[in-house]
Formats: sequence, C-alpha cells, structure tokens
Amino acid sequence: MAKDFNDPRVVESYDHHIRKLIPGYELIHLQAHAILKNMVAEQAEIVVVGCGTGYELAYLAAQLPQWHFCAIDPAPNMLQQAKAYLEGLQLADRIQFVLGDSTVLRDMPERFDAALAILVAHFVPQQYKLDFFKDIVNSLKPTGVCLSYDLMQFQYPEQSTVLKTMAQLTGLAEAQAIKMIDRLDSDFHLVTLDELLALYQQAGFKNVQQYSQVLNYMGLFARK
Repeated sequence: MAKDFNDPRVVESYDHHIRKLIPGYELIHLQAHAILKNMVAEQAEIVVVGCGTGYELAYLAAQLPQWHFCAIDPAPNMLQQAKAYLEGLQLADRIQFVLGDSTVLRDMPERFDAALAILVAHFVPQQYKLDFFKDIVNSLKPTGVCLSYDLMQFQYPEQSTVLKTMAQLTGLAEAQAIKMIDRLDSDFHLVTLDELLALYQQAGFKNVQQYSQVLNYMGLFARK
C-alpha cells in the first residue's frame, strides 16, 4: 500500500523526516529559487503542485515578496498544515490554497508564469503521468516555465544501495533506510530519465533540460 500523505502522523513528521530521506533537500529549493529569479518576471504568479506542509512555499514567499502563489495538494491535512504554517509566518495573504490534484488546474488555463512540481511526479501512477504534465503545461502562460525534481528508476542494483547509504549518512536509521528501499515499488511510480523527458515533450513542453542531479534524484526545467 502506498504511503498515505493525509495520515496525521505522516503530516506531523514530514518536515523532519524528508530531510533524511532526500539528499540535499534544502539545495533543491535553493536551485529552484535561483532558476526562477532569472527566468520569471518580478511580478509573477507561481503554482506549486503538491505543496506538502509548506516549506517550499514559505521559503519562496519570503525570498520573493512580489510573487503570488497557488498551492495545490490532494491531502487535506497536508494542505491545512501548509496554510497554518504560512499564516504563522504572515505570508498567507499572497497564497491561494486549493485542495485537489493536478486536475484542478483545468479550471485555471494559461494563468501561471511558472509551475513547481518538486518531489511529486514520482508518486503519480504511470497511467496518469502524461495527464499530470498536460494539466501543468495548459495552466501556464505562453512564456511559462516548469521545474520538477523526482527520483528516477534505478538502472543498476548498486544505485539503490548507494541511496540507502546516503540516507543513513544524512541521519536515517539503518532499519528506516532498509524500509525506504523495500517500499519503493509500493510508494513510488518511477520512470527513467528518458521516459520522463518524453512525457514532458508529449505534454507540450519545449526545450526540456536537466538542471540538477543528486544520485538518482533529477531536476528538469522546461518552457511551454
């Protein structure tokens, strides 16, 4: 059974746990900030697809006070946690919170200057991945851009072993690291980099390029 991101226990421990699971977690958002600051206008509207508990939103909203955001998440408890967190930081006035998956974007055509889907697409089942990216591209303005960051399919057995070791080095207990690897097939729907590039192109994106990689986690940047 896949992880339930609406489980209150998962929500409560998410921010602490993810830093042990994902190598270079803070660097992911630092890179997104740098890219968007150079690729998006000073007055911009950004959609965050799969906002989780709001760390990404809080970081970007604090760094870029002229931007407005639309935060989408299908898990009610995650979305509520994000909203409470941003309200506590007095940043929520520039953020619209929307409960739902990528299909809610179908009511927001050509609205956004940029879309972020950080650590999201690898949870989307294979049969829905193309629609996921189509929903995103159709929500972007003609000059819009998209950034994603996801775990890619392992090509060699050693890659999962190295990822397990990396998680332990960043603070995950050995038993938790083993469980993480054992649950990959049930928690994730992984594709290869070539398959993800093809999905981007089939969805309608242009100039798709890889901007980052830490082990099997890879970031892609694309223009509409």
